[in-house]
Amino acid sequence: MFGSSSKPVVLSYGSRRRRAWRPPGWVLWLLFGIAAGAGGLWMLQEEYLPPRLSAEASNELRSAYEQADAERKNLKMQLASTTQQLEAAKATAQRQSDELAAPRAAAQKLGDDMAALIAALPPDPRGGAAELRPARFVAQGNALAYEVVLTRDAAASPLAGVMQLNVLGLTARGAETSVALKPVDISVGGHALVRGSLTLPDGVRPRQVTVQVQDAPGGKTLGMRVMTVR
Repeated sequence: MFGSSSKPVVLSYGSRRRRAWRPPGWVLWLLFGIAAGAGGLWMLQEEYLPPRLSAEASNELRSAYEQADAERKNLKMQLASTTQQLEAAKATAQRQSDELAAPRAAAQKLGDDMAALIAALPPDPRGGAAELRPARFVAQGNALAYEVVLTRDAAASPLAGVMQLNVLGLTARGAETSVALKPVDISVGGHALVRGSLTLPDGVRPRQVTVQVQDAPGGKTLGMRVMTVR
């Protein structure tokens, strides 16, 4: 019973076999989801999305983008420069307008003062479409200098015509003579100051001037007054 034996002793703990390893179910579902997502992405890319660009097309697109971006930056710089020039021009115009404001105000005041003075002058006793207010005539050698104030109703339309000066005077021999000088073109709105000088015949010394306002040379008389010569 206790004798020696050369056979090995095998111990058996049961008849159960080792099962083969199987991955968990969630791993299989994860792998399936990854594969389905990749397949769906590929199908979406092939069927619905724009085709993928080649390397050459990608380089051309990148080059076009860089060129467009450079042009955009250049246009932005030009816009900034143009805006700066416009602001400078506006500032210059504003400065010039401010500089002209004082002369304009002075001219307006002078015009208002002149209108007030003319309104205070004695009226033309003859009246008429164009009234002759005070005037001044001065003999200067062979010329007759004149300053005549003409007025018209401010509500009436401006009058364009001529001022005719008929001079009564003496010749070099002392004889009385009458001379019609060259008509002077005039334009009268509310008022007008007509000044200048006209040439007299040689040797004539003017004593009196008849002033006529006419609508045209030799035409209808719109106003008349007789003045003395200083």
